Amino acid sequence: MYNLAFFCFLLSAPSLVYFSVLTSVNSEFWRSQARKTLQAALDRKLNTNVAKNILFFLGDGMGLTTLTAARILKGQLENQPGEETVMTMDTFPNVGLAKTYSVDFQVADSAATATAYLCGVKTNLNIVGVNAAGRNGVCRTQKGNEVTSILKWAKDAGKSVGIVTTTRVQHATPAGSYAHSASRTWYSDADMPDSAKTDGCTDISFQLINNTDIDVIIGGGRKYMTPTGTKDPEYPTDYFSNGERKDGRDLIKEWQNLKTGKVAHYVWNKADFDAVDPETTDYLMALFEPGDLRYEEERDPSTDPSIIETTEKAIRILQKNPKGFFLLVEGGRIDQAHHAGRASMALHEAVAFDRAIAKGLELTEEHETLTVVMADHSQPLTFNGFPFRGNSILGKSPLWASDMLPYTTLMYGNGPGHKIVNGARPDIRNVDTNYIQQAAVPVDTTTHSGEDVAVLARGPMAHLFQGVNEQNYIAHAMGYAACVGADLRHCEGQTTPPLVHITLEYNKNGARAVSASAALLGNFLSVLLAITVLM
Repeated sequence: MYNLAFFCFLLSAPSLVYFSVLTSVNSEFWRSQARKTLQAALDRKLNTNVAKNILFFLGDGMGLTTLTAARILKGQLENQPGEETVMTMDTFPNVGLAKTYSVDFQVADSAATATAYLCGVKTNLNIVGVNAAGRNGVCRTQKGNEVTSILKWAKDAGKSVGIVTTTRVQHATPAGSYAHSASRTWYSDADMPDSAKTDGCTDISFQLINNTDIDVIIGGGRKYMTPTGTKDPEYPTDYFSNGERKDGRDLIKEWQNLKTGKVAHYVWNKADFDAVDPETTDYLMALFEPGDLRYEEERDPSTDPSIIETTEKAIRILQKNPKGFFLLVEGGRIDQAHHAGRASMALHEAVAFDRAIAKGLELTEEHETLTVVMADHSQPLTFNGFPFRGNSILGKSPLWASDMLPYTTLMYGNGPGHKIVNGARPDIRNVDTNYIQQAAVPVDTTTHSGEDVAVLARGPMAHLFQGVNEQNYIAHAMGYAACVGADLRHCEGQTTPPLVHITLEYNKNGARAVSASAALLGNFLSVLLAITVLM
């Protein structure tokens, strides 16, 4: 029997939700739906082709709660109740989980996770493209401990490669595909201590144009590429948008010089971006902001392309290579919106990200393209309070707390949304909660959370992405599917495991060569940096 609250809800609910609830009461509705799903599973055939292309979509901070909430928001933006909406990524037939912890922390950051799923090796917090022998911020520890990524493996195999992100192109996720750095924050030489430069380390922007020949680079991060005081072309009067490099180098011009003899375009605005012809373009560097790109909800479509548009342009340029391509597409501002406690912004970013995935599938053929979607880590977002079907995902629970005050359906375990006034929670009955999600613990920016994240795949060898695996497995599975990297058995028709030799150096006392004191000091520094660095 329905209670009084339910009937009161039905009287005030939109007719669409009312119809949806009535439909759901019919047992045959659910049985028919289940039969169709079962038959689709029974009819599924394994695709064991060698993957010519790899489309890798990374939703930064896109944990399972974010996925569920974004699905509902997508439906509600289309005037549907939301819960039954099907995201593009929901249609991927192979689903698994990845464990996200880093070598030194239970809860990882985007640099350690990027090194895992792109390079196939787990590492320490705040380190990118270097194994766990590296120490945060200590340049000399990265020497000899660098690890290469699947982007590099693909390039070495003759494929075209690219990165598309909604953050700066030097940020942790894209950096994991090309850089080796003891600190993820060394965006330019101005961000590095003098000791690191003396020891021979280089900044991430320098490595962007010198480490691997990347065909397509799209995102933000102009100010890390130009000398100190260089006025930004879009914001010439904004001091904080000026170039930052102390070495006087203009890496944009250096990139252009490196591409002499090729059709290489550098663009910083949508008009020039739209004018780039993929059919005649060999290389593209598009940097649309001094730092990160604008949030999808704040983006001006006339001046800033969407992640859907940038994904399409990248694929059209890369797919001309008869040997195929590898493309990393990052929805990076999902995570940044969560850090600010802005669930609405994060979910709109995730919806746009899902539409970019749809564009990727539209432009490629499933029989030859392995498409993988995953998150690097989660965020402390919860979905709670028994909201009625069709209730705004950004709204309030119909149930009030024991303090006789309402609370938001989406809440954070910690974050800037924590508010206590005169010992009580604020009354949000008349507050628009689209941008205010409450948090249990007061911190300036949310921390990440440590639960497993979803991995979704379709295309050649997509069945490898199932079960619960370590996050570093992802790079190896993608490499195997496409016959890039060290394991070429798939294209050679072999199935026996390759021989692996591991050599460890021990001192005279039988202990591993790294001293206990050094390890303890390294862990202590890791804790300090984890507290101070925005993850």
